Amino acid sequence: MRMTTPLATALVPPLTRLAGILGIRRRVPPGRVAIVRLYGPIAGAGRTTEWIETLRHLRDSKRVPAVVIDVDSGGGSAAASDDMFLAVERLAAVKPVVAAIRGTGASGAYLAVLGARRIFANPSAIIGSIGVIAAGPRVPRLLDRVGVSVAETRAGRLKGMGAPWRDETPEEHEKEQQLVDDIYTRFVARVARGRNLTDERVRELATGEVWLGDRALELGLVDEIGDLERAVEVAAAMARVPAKSAPVRLRRPLIGRLVDRFASRVARSLADEIELRAGDRWRLG
Repeated sequence: MRMTTPLATALVPPLTRLAGILGIRRRVPPGRVAIVRLYGPIAGAGRTTEWIETLRHLRDSKRVPAVVIDVDSGGGSAAASDDMFLAVERLAAVKPVVAAIRGTGASGAYLAVLGARRIFANPSAIIGSIGVIAAGPRVPRLLDRVGVSVAETRAGRLKGMGAPWRDETPEEHEKEQQLVDDIYTRFVARVARGRNLTDERVRELATGEVWLGDRALELGLVDEIGDLERAVEVAAAMARVPAKSAPVRLRRPLIGRLVDRFASRVARSLADEIELRAGDRWRLG
């Protein structure tokens, strides 16, 4: 029997708070299926970095037999989404990984979970949006109206491509279309391999449109209609452990949690949108 002193007992709450401040991971009880929540935009930093780090930690953890990725995201940055896919794929190579799309699993979020061994979706979940879009404002006429000019000195004829203060040249447009096409081709290849479909069939589906879960199942984009609980049951069965689960995440730094605590919901949504649009010009959609 372990004896505890009054001093040791008194130190437990402060140490627990200190662990949270320092960003120590919330542990999953041994033998539980870990649930990772993939909610909101996928961008090049912030939460996406935390998601990838969480997946790496779960891959290395002997305490966690299986993982369920709980998805409600419309995607985001092409590069970050592909990075997420690679992290999921590496995890699935080591232990069972099941994705459960409860709200939206579209665009980059759909790409990210293609690395899972099985994909579940609620009947009314939004699935698909296989495509790529590059978007950015062009404001030279607005600048002319307010009397603002931009001096541009560059080396390399395509340096500054996408600059909002001038219209793009035909060569710049051609180059950007080539980049979009290359990202699209990679997206199609990921879907074809992950869903065991031909490249030609995926291109028929890769129009940027979305479907409800039931239709996505008919099209072969998901494996089964089922909720998060069903996904946990299947992941547990694959790992041969009881169907018990626990959410897991990396604790955010103190300043980030304070901002979230005091900021309004509207402010957080606006911040997500700004991060998504400013972080990467090329988006999956």
